[in-house]
Amino acid sequence: LGPAEGRAAVLLQPFVHQVGGHTSMLTYDEHTICKPLVSQELSFYESLPLAMRQFTPQYKGIVSVHLKKDSLGNLTLIASPSLGQPDSSAGGDPAVTLWHKCKWSHTQVTKTFKDSCPGKMLLRTDLQYHTDSLLEDANGNQPERKSYNPWGLHCHRQHLNRISSKHNENKLHQFLLLENVVSKYSYPCILDLKMGTRQHGDDASEEKKARHIKKCEQSTSASLGVRICGMQVYQADTGYFLCKDKYYGRKLSPEGFQQTLRQFLCNGNQLRTDLLEPIILRLRALLAVIRKQSSYRFYSSSLLIIYDGQEHKESADHHLPFPKTQGTNPSRVDVRMIDFAHTTFKGSKSNPNPTPYDGPDHGYIFGLENLIKILQSLSEGK
Repeated sequence: LGPAEGRAAVLLQPFVHQVGGHTSMLTYDEHTICKPLVSQELSFYESLPLAMRQFTPQYKGIVSVHLKKDSLGNLTLIASPSLGQPDSSAGGDPAVTLWHKCKWSHTQVTKTFKDSCPGKMLLRTDLQYHTDSLLEDANGNQPERKSYNPWGLHCHRQHLNRISSKHNENKLHQFLLLENVVSKYSYPCILDLKMGTRQHGDDASEEKKARHIKKCEQSTSASLGVRICGMQVYQADTGYFLCKDKYYGRKLSPEGFQQTLRQFLCNGNQLRTDLLEPIILRLRALLAVIRKQSSYRFYSSSLLIIYDGQEHKESADHHLPFPKTQGTNPSRVDVRMIDFAHTTFKGSKSNPNPTPYDGPDHGYIFGLENLIKILQSLSEGK
């Protein structure tokens, strides 16, 4: 049983730091997120090579989730701690009280987002969203200037619409519980990179395959083996996160990709050159591991590069997970692989006869090598 054992039903909230992907990521608790279970991804986590563990979120189990509609027709997702059946003993009360604190409806997610979390500020962004007032600049005088990336809300709304149109409320959906890899950061700056020169899984239809091949050819996936899928970077000068989405990332030339990588390391005042060395070291360590994984193909998976946008002043020092040292402290940056729904490997339980691939994933390696080269040229001041 998952970590929820012995707890009341859990109301799942949209994960506010989701910068890419199309699956809805939800917050289960402070250190755990969850996403709809895909058997191929579960199979990957269950047989994860030891050497890869430091580069993936920790897998924490499976939880059952069902849809709940309140009297106003608002939809929420409730995780049931006891696997298999919704926890009727909880009577839904804890979920209902939580619900009033922070209300998410699939019809008015945009409107209620503002009302539900009054202390949080919404964002300036380059995202092309066609929503009413969600993305207009907030008026800048709220006490806590912290903004959220709207991408996760967009995914959450689509997900709720999909589930509610297809299934009745009592249907149980299985979700994967995974470590929230950004929980220790006050202002998580996140770059989501789609890795490799090929994005379609072995199971893709001809039509989907053609679509993915075209996206790769028209983006830096073909030329560099990596493209930007989403980004949020905290701007210390304005107190906002600057956000970019996958549509922005798809249009970039190799030069534009390099510029955006530079922008990801820029806090509005200066380039965080202190982060380059620890990021490069971590990417090199990952590269060494990937080179040894025979038969693995990480189609359509992403790589996250994460650091804290808050330069650590005294105020925050008491709760920091790392010591106050100048120079490069590798624990300030993190690099994690995510999204393994299309990952294939010999001996996969969900896919007992995968297309046999020999040796390591060369498309992924090509992307990592180019990423390291570009970061090195940034560190050399180019």
